[in-house]
Amino acid sequence: MFPAFTLARLPRIIFGHGVRTQLPALASIHGRRTLLVMGAKHFQSSLYWAEIQAGLKTTGITWEVLVVDSEPSPNLVDEAVRAYRKANFGSVIGLGGGSALDAAKAIAGLLKPGNSVMDHLEGVGPELPYQGPATPFIAVPTTAGTGSEATKNAVLSKHGPEGFKKSFRDEKLVAEVALVDPDLLATCPPHIIAANGMDAFTQLLESYVSSRANRFTDALAWSGMKAARNSLLDWYGNGAEAREAQAGMAYAALLSGITLAQAGLGSVHGLASPLGAFFPIPHGVVCGTLVAEATATNIRVMQARDENPEALLKYAQAGRLLARNTHLSDKEALEQLVEILRQWTERMQLPKLSVFGVMPADIPRITRNSRGSSMKTNPVLLSDGEITEILAKRI
Repeated sequence: MFPAFTLARLPRIIFGHGVRTQLPALASIHGRRTLLVMGAKHFQSSLYWAEIQAGLKTTGITWEVLVVDSEPSPNLVDEAVRAYRKANFGSVIGLGGGSALDAAKAIAGLLKPGNSVMDHLEGVGPELPYQGPATPFIAVPTTAGTGSEATKNAVLSKHGPEGFKKSFRDEKLVAEVALVDPDLLATCPPHIIAANGMDAFTQLLESYVSSRANRFTDALAWSGMKAARNSLLDWYGNGAEAREAQAGMAYAALLSGITLAQAGLGSVHGLASPLGAFFPIPHGVVCGTLVAEATATNIRVMQARDENPEALLKYAQAGRLLARNTHLSDKEALEQLVEILRQWTERMQLPKLSVFGVMPADIPRITRNSRGSSMKTNPVLLSDGEITEILAKRI
């Protein structure tokens, strides 16, 4: 039988070198005023930022810039909505990494309704259904990691002992257009390439083995993992000179956003939520430092319990893909998958959790708070002890 599946809403996707020049025309469809939500670093010093401003000006579009200098918080979103609600923006453009895109997505969703994002955050507050309408949102990523340009969720964080990392999520928040130009990735420094690239690969692998995976997401995840295999280390090592590697990772990140939105994720992202809330750890770093050990634990647990042979087979297929060897036995392929992920982690110098203040005494609190939606689609239900094992190996 051909299994049924459901496909959630996606943006119109425009991908390729040079497609950034289409941004002014796309924005002008929605009027002559736009809010540009941008990251604080790297891109604003590039020639591409000057080029985009010139294009908007030539098209007769005026804009205001909101800078997002860290992972966005509910307060940032609410303050922006209060400040700009009466500004009559026809569109919101997110231009930057995942933080800028998530902030732009949430702000676009609330400029017209005007209420607090706390009304809608999953697992926080009243969780009221979002009614909209959203201001048209155009997503222009300048990093390759979260795939936020293709998702319906804006991830917001409150840091500290009582912190949280939760999603404002609704199909009305999906971008009207995802404008993905690999040229815009040229300003990424190596540590950003490493963290974001490992985030994208983690999203692809986790959605591939997710309990909600289907043939559609499998095909996209496989294509994305192949692109990441061929591109990530090349881009990390050669930077802006590796233009095709940039394109490969822009493609992989885009597909990772599509697959996570359709199929869900797994234990790495389940742990990323409390780690990112309680400690000053960038999301991509969490994913990059945990993915090898989380994969190893998933495999070991499924083998020990004789559980979910389909997911084990998929992990083996991923191992053959990364090893570039279709002749490996399942056992060899599973070993290669974990070993290669460990090699990537070391080669790209993903730091351990202790660098950010995570201590063994913190593990029980992190574990207790890891049982969100991502953990629910992990291919196997992990015990607290098994989650502890993952964390302990990366402290």
